[in-house]
Amino acid sequence: MSSLLTVILNWRTPEMTLRATQSALAAMQGIEGGIVVVDNDSGDGSEAMLRAAVKAQGWAPRVRVMQSGHNGGFGAGNNVGIRAGLPGGGRADFVYVLNSDAFPARTAITALLAHMQAHPAAGLAGSLIEDLDGTEHMAAFRFPSLLSEIEGPMRFGPVTRLLSDHSVWMETPERTGPVDWVIGASLMIRGELLDAIGGFDETFFLYFEETDLCRRARQAGSETHFVRESVVQHIGSVSTGMGEWRRVPDYWYASRRHYFRKHYGALGAATATALHMGAGGLHRLRCLVMRRAPGDPPRFLRDMARFELRQYRPSRLARRPKGHTA
Repeated sequence: MSSLLTVILNWRTPEMTLRATQSALAAMQGIEGGIVVVDNDSGDGSEAMLRAAVKAQGWAPRVRVMQSGHNGGFGAGNNVGIRAGLPGGGRADFVYVLNSDAFPARTAITALLAHMQAHPAAGLAGSLIEDLDGTEHMAAFRFPSLLSEIEGPMRFGPVTRLLSDHSVWMETPERTGPVDWVIGASLMIRGELLDAIGGFDETFFLYFEETDLCRRARQAGSETHFVRESVVQHIGSVSTGMGEWRRVPDYWYASRRHYFRKHYGALGAATATALHMGAGGLHRLRCLVMRRAPGDPPRFLRDMARFELRQYRPSRLARRPKGHTA
């Protein structure tokens, strides 16, 4: 029987994390393995609350709580749990990453596991994601590329139709099967794939980390599958507060830059930014003529330009430590 390690990362949402843990426990019935809840250095009493609840519910040793010791972001926190392994310290055949604000249906985890067992080419698999009212979320995507940096920001019908195969956003697939990448809220990963390519890239604090993981899997010859039979309810943006952003935070721009530099090189990353800003500028010009709002967070393009130009400031070199020659 295959073993499964479920990793749930908590950051200041202990009540919701416990709800996700309870849902995962119910969905793991009949599956060998365990759950590790990683508190990502919340500093608000979350860890003590989680430990007390696990003890009171009698979930141990099936469920254990760990402390990351440092909030290095989504990928770093999940890597702590992945490295910890099963409750007895063994290596799991599969790792299942579940958001603290995501609640798998009773058959959601078994559906992912069964699919991956039946499809050896699938190194990763993701679920159908729904709101609490049953509305489907986008859960499967294409990889960001230079052409997607034209199509997405421009939001112009003829361009979208011309570059439709390069749009990151795609309709939720009607059938289970291979896609480029899936949302990390409910993501199963083959243990041997993690051994081959490593876990999440911890340079990403938040966003783009699952995109990068799926892309590295593709480069290693492994597929990512969307499994429609696996249904997970997801509230979304509870820890990040994305729904209430007044401005896009710098860590989003940093993750975007790192993704493009990693997969397209420094020149490719600069080209991607130039294309994004050019296409976004044309969109804003069209919105100005049509007297409608562009639909982006305030100062989105200006903040992107500021973030990208900041790396070339001479002051950054002046702050370099003495003796540093890299």
